[in-house]
Amino acid sequence: MNGPVISSLLPVVFLIAVGFLAGKRRWIQGAAVSDLSNLVFLLLAPPLLFRSMSTVRIEQLRLEPVAAYFVAAGLIFAATLVWRGFGRTGVVLALANTYSNTVMIGIALVGLAYGPEGMVVLLTLISLHSLVLLTSATVFLELAVAREEALRIGADQGRPGMARTVGRALRNAIIHPVQAPILLGLLFAQTGLAIPEVIDKPLALLGHAFSPVALMLVGITLALTPVGLHWRNALAQALVKNLVHPALVAGLGWLFGLRGLPLTVMVVAAALPIGANVFLFAQRYRTSEELVTASVVVSTVLALFSLSIVMSLVGGF
Repeated sequence: MNGPVISSLLPVVFLIAVGFLAGKRRWIQGAAVSDLSNLVFLLLAPPLLFRSMSTVRIEQLRLEPVAAYFVAAGLIFAATLVWRGFGRTGVVLALANTYSNTVMIGIALVGLAYGPEGMVVLLTLISLHSLVLLTSATVFLELAVAREEALRIGADQGRPGMARTVGRALRNAIIHPVQAPILLGLLFAQTGLAIPEVIDKPLALLGHAFSPVALMLVGITLALTPVGLHWRNALAQALVKNLVHPALVAGLGWLFGLRGLPLTVMVVAAALPIGANVFLFAQRYRTSEELVTASVVVSTVLALFSLSIVMSLVGGF
């Protein structure tokens, strides 16, 4: 089994296990999970996302290598919505099928396996990954919420117009605690300024806390919910993310004329397990929390084996 894969994934599994232990021993009670989710979502994620985007210059981005990734993600996202139906559950599960753990696992894995040249390709994807997928998911989720509200009040007050519904969804997406720091960070980067050190240090400390706390939160929720009831559906989600997504990226990449390291890195990025942000979206929108929790864990454990297979196969690209 590939050494870099194991060394990158074991810390993730360990942090989830620590959270699981805390939940099982009831060091963290079920009533606190919602507060912890708000801590991660509202306080730790924004500094991390803002700092990640604050040095990204638009003109330096090479969009060709990431096109196959996002086209494949879009196709899987759309297919999931068709299969699951348009609603909060369908959107969250579609995000789970397409959103990779590119930061905590991807950076370490690609850096060890493919060196600085591979990192350039991955960082181009990372600079757009959350912006494209999380913003799109937020818009769809807000539209789904608006649709549910319209159906609930439509009988008495009349349904709001589509333009009003879309406008409200877009507004909520822009001021969302995930999307707002991404957009602000990207805008800040274009000024050419640097974040003052007195501000950057506390932002960095908050951002560094995001991954371990988010992963332990997954473990806590795993311990407090009957995940065993969802293992079949979780395995299906994990197989789509870990195997179908990279296979589709590889096929589209060949059609787009991609070869060599750019295609290899994109396929490996697609094969990464489900990112913890999907769990936070499930928590935020109160849908499929148990299934998403199980899917993140199963996908991460499965990645110990599936990533090794994918990386061996793409070695010939």
